Amino acid sequence: MTHVRTVLGDIDPADLGVTYAHEHLVIDGGRPVELSPDFLLADVDLLAAELADAAGLGLRAVVDAMPADAGRNVAKLAELSRRTGVHVIAATGLHHDRYYGPAHWSARLTEVELADLFTADVVEGIDAHDYSGPLVRRTEHRAGIVKVAGSDGGPSARDARIFTAAAETYRRTGVPILTHCEAGTGALEQVRLLEGLGVPAERVVLSHVDKVVDPGYHRELLATGATAEYDQAFRWGDRPNGTLALLTAMIEADLGDGIVLGMDAARQGYYRAFGGAPGLRYLLTDFSSAMAERGLGADVQRRLFVDNPARVLSFR
Repeated sequence: MTHVRTVLGDIDPADLGVTYAHEHLVIDGGRPVELSPDFLLADVDLLAAELADAAGLGLRAVVDAMPADAGRNVAKLAELSRRTGVHVIAATGLHHDRYYGPAHWSARLTEVELADLFTADVVEGIDAHDYSGPLVRRTEHRAGIVKVAGSDGGPSARDARIFTAAAETYRRTGVPILTHCEAGTGALEQVRLLEGLGVPAERVVLSHVDKVVDPGYHRELLATGATAEYDQAFRWGDRPNGTLALLTAMIEADLGDGIVLGMDAARQGYYRAFGGAPGLRYLLTDFSSAMAERGLGADVQRRLFVDNPARVLSFR
């Protein structure tokens, strides 16, 4: 039987509901915040208000894409889920090395040792100290996805080590894999690498690819069977909305089953509760209306927000 693993336990995929497939609900310090204080998302009261606002519009589940030792706080994610009733899927894995630095433990461990840490997050429970060391104290809250990051144009040698550990974690547990595509690039190279490591493309979600507004590129990556995660919808400003254009083209090409949506809203400046904009409500208000005006109505939106996430976020 398949399931989706949330921080409060496993659920039936049919119970997931309207899902944002790539967010950062909590960034509780760490190197990302040292690099940019706007990344600090640690006030549970404000975050709960932000999430509850979107829940009032129908949001039922969120993937928190912050992997290990970069501000992840699973206790706060669990608290947000309890307060709002929104299912939260936490990540294990590792981000780019710029969020860790050259002396970080991830540079010294073997691929198998990294996979052991990722697997323990998935099977036993995420470390209360977020692998910041020196002790590990497992919580009851388990990871439901592995997050890894690729570099511009495809995985670097460092990235390949992390992808290899993620693939081993998939083989042990059946956990889905979420990737970061730098500037939207390198998606095809990531899929090829993971397939060569024994991960079917259908178990891979490729983030940020709508930064590249090239329908040919998107048709090619969706033809692999991988899922494209579009999260740039609110970032186009006065320019034509490239995310909306890509969605329209892919739906017309009958490739809508391979797309999920998110916002990747990883800054205080994007959250209404912190005085920013447009807030987590954006996809369910302004952007849903814009999709409907393009002829992407309720049936299409259900596929993007409900059916596709339920499939790709399930354990196999």
